[in-house]
Amino acid sequence: MTPATGSTALDGRRRARDLDELAAAGGPIDVLVIGGGVTGAGTALDAASRGLRTVLVESRDLAFGTSRWSSKLVHGGLRYLASGRIGVARESAVERGILMTRTAPHLVRALPQLVPLLPSTGRGRATLVRAGFLAGDLLRLSAGTPARVLPRVRRVGPAETAELVPAVRRDGLTGALVAHDGQLIDDARLVVAIARTAAQHGAAVLTKVRADEVTGTSALLTDTLTGQTLRVSARAVVNATGVWAGEVDPAVRLRPSRGTHLVFDAAAFGHPSAALTVPVPGSTSRFVFALPQQLGRVVVGLTDEDAPGPVPDEPEPTEREIAFLLETVNIALQRRLTRDEVRGAFAGLRPLIDTGGGSTADISRKHAVLESPSGVLTVVGGKLTTYRRMAQDAVDAVLRARALTAGPCRTADLPLVGAPGHRDSAPPPGDGVPASLTARHGGASRAVLDSATVARPLEPVAPGIGVTRAEVEYALTHEGALDAADVLDRRTRIGLVPADAERARPAVEEIVAAHRV
Repeated sequence: MTPATGSTALDGRRRARDLDELAAAGGPIDVLVIGGGVTGAGTALDAASRGLRTVLVESRDLAFGTSRWSSKLVHGGLRYLASGRIGVARESAVERGILMTRTAPHLVRALPQLVPLLPSTGRGRATLVRAGFLAGDLLRLSAGTPARVLPRVRRVGPAETAELVPAVRRDGLTGALVAHDGQLIDDARLVVAIARTAAQHGAAVLTKVRADEVTGTSALLTDTLTGQTLRVSARAVVNATGVWAGEVDPAVRLRPSRGTHLVFDAAAFGHPSAALTVPVPGSTSRFVFALPQQLGRVVVGLTDEDAPGPVPDEPEPTEREIAFLLETVNIALQRRLTRDEVRGAFAGLRPLIDTGGGSTADISRKHAVLESPSGVLTVVGGKLTTYRRMAQDAVDAVLRARALTAGPCRTADLPLVGAPGHRDSAPPPGDGVPASLTARHGGASRAVLDSATVARPLEPVAPGIGVTRAEVEYALTHEGALDAADVLDRRTRIGLVPADAERARPAVEEIVAAHRV
């Protein structure tokens, strides 16, 4: 396996080499992690950084499932505080602070969240929102996150409200309440950074490798690119497959819920610099958000609907959910948005633990580590913000259950690839480099350009799409992308707007073909 001081680069050649080494290995590995979402990648990083011989397998691609369908928020748990889940709220605030100050400050920024004070808000709702925001600020303080990272709650007047969200309704507007939360430049990019950091610490990260016949000490692995199979032995097997956990271990019972988002051009909201937060009529704890995103988009979300039945590869939003999101966000807009203005839509499934009846919105987001009769350890529940703590608990459970010896958890102070404290990070490149490239890659931005061999590296992959040809090449040579779908849908997120994906596809496929192993 790669030494703990190894390269962070993931590509097809490293994948083939790691598979060969795994086949040639004489004895069992320490930990086999199944699932390449944020929880699986986090578990691999935690285990490898403690000195355990670790292999992560993912049947599709990094961040293929729920981890790429989030609101891109690293939130402090305010909604959980409102429902009395103080422990979950506190854990969220602590983990948010770790991401923003130590492990991934290059990927997370402070995002103003603005609740406009309109006649539809009502005095009672405004009082509740202000109390909630102040409670959230207390969470920030208790977690030790400084105000320079997440500014304090404030009230602003109508003029500043319109400056932050130009599309806001003006009739009866008296101002807004503003709080701050964390926002990821991209959720899938966080997963890739975690996986690359795990590889640096010795983990084998193997995408497009399916695990079957899984037990607590073994699995049959199939390379889906070649059809070759390999039975691997492990001292512990961790099931981190999210909504697919029950397919790996039938003893696990989940009740997935669907969260749907709509994608708009930022111009439809006047290119906002804050998230518009709209209370859902008739609810005291639910909101619809219009969140400014990279690539000139605004994402509106989200729903919380029961999603029974077989788990699809890519969940589909329903027309009812789309109508609900449009109807709610339009309450706070000067001009009503129409269905025709939706540029894209996506839905993710939350892997909630089945606790019986009731609404999925009422099911606890607390995670759990479960051991089945077969010995498989499943980590499930939770949310993106608390992935690191979920991974820590999973590896702690491995050590207890299998009497393995390893060092203490290090991930709370371990900078991810691209973070300012990471060993490979460098000052950002100078003039002429798109700010969007630096925002996505942080301290790895210089490496994106220094490693580029593609022609016209700083040219966009298509007119009007702010992703460079160098970034596409880097996705293939350093970030584990193996085909055009990996690049479009998970390394760059161009695929969130289908029309953009089709315009960018020729350039992406050309670069993929040049780097095919």
